[in-house]
Amino acid sequence: MTDPNNAAPVAVISPGLPDDQRRLIDLDDDIAKIRTQIATADLARQRGHKPIDPDWFHRARTALRHLSRERAELLAKGTGRRRRETLKDALIDILRSRHDPETWNGILVEAQARSEREGL
Repeated sequence: MTDPNNAAPVAVISPGLPDDQRRLIDLDDDIAKIRTQIATADLARQRGHKPIDPDWFHRARTALRHLSRERAELLAKGTGRRRRETLKDALIDILRSRHDPETWNGILVEAQARSEREGL
């Protein structure tokens, strides 16, 4: 089975990110490591026709479940995409209030055309 101490060095996370986003990145990395270990153990089982240690497998799946739960809680709290959408909404409100309706409609038409052109 894969030794977690043999893993590649931890990647540097940008210092400008909020703690919740840093934790989300760490959780995603930890989840990927466990999934890789489970897949590696399964491949070794198939190749050698030896069963996976059930105690190890149970611990790995339990850790995976707890990490996934923590990730879901962070996402529900508003990190990641939801935070970005909130920022976009605030930006739109500010820009809409600073432009007259005719100018604002022109901006919207241009933005819609760009999004269609770029496949967004």
